[in-house]
Amino acid sequence: MKWVDKHKLLAIKALQYNGHPCIEINNLWQALHQTFNTAQNNQINMNILDEIPSKPPSTWPSFSNEEFTSAIDKYSNLSAPGPDRVS
Repeated sequence: MKWVDKHKLLAIKALQYNGHPCIEINNLWQALHQTFNTAQNNQINMNILDEIPSKPPSTWPSFSNEEFTSAIDKYSNLSAPGPDRVS
């Protein structure tokens, strides 16, 4: 399947840990490992989740299996899903 091949990463700012970019896998592993170990024994205040405002559920217009099938038939099985061609 073509969409599982390696892809070039987007040109964005590199992750940083202790003021240094994690541009190699070893740097990234050390940053993730040390961050996990630092946070591992910390208490978590779950009440902070209560501060997130609730949103009403989204509603979808009804559609039939035939409408869905005809809508996706024109897309290739060789690309990953995403906002590139689906409205």
